[in-house]
Amino acid sequence: MEVLESARPSWNAYFMSIAEMVAKRSTCLRRSVGAVIVKDKRILATGYNGAPRNLKHCAQTGCLREQLGVKSGERHELCRGIHAEQNAIVQAAYYGVPIHGAVIYCTNLPCSICTKMLINAGVTGIYYKDGYPDAMSSEMFEEAGIFLSKTDET
Repeated sequence: MEVLESARPSWNAYFMSIAEMVAKRSTCLRRSVGAVIVKDKRILATGYNGAPRNLKHCAQTGCLREQLGVKSGERHELCRGIHAEQNAIVQAAYYGVPIHGAVIYCTNLPCSICTKMLINAGVTGIYYKDGYPDAMSSEMFEEAGIFLSKTDET
């Protein structure tokens, strides 16, 4: 039994690997991001970044942010896509799944807009793999008392 246990991924590695798989559904031309909302070791919702339901994807329309030379982490409103964390929150709300007290696994540190949404949704912890050029998000998580952990586990 010990051999089997040592071969199993940790819960953090398990959920982060699922977030990485979810990111593969992304339709964003600049960055593929995945998010998994988890409570009591159960997946409540997932999300990836891309155009809203029934809208053309950036692969079809081109990336407005690229065309305008917008830097990563700036002018989020100049994008037809929705972020992975936002999609996960919306998916939970759409199906009536409460996420208060849950944690989220993200392939990237959430931006400040997603951070505000996660704080108000009652998420208690953030696990992320890679950074994101938005220092305000880390500051807001700290001020809100939300656990934040960069992890390399996958």
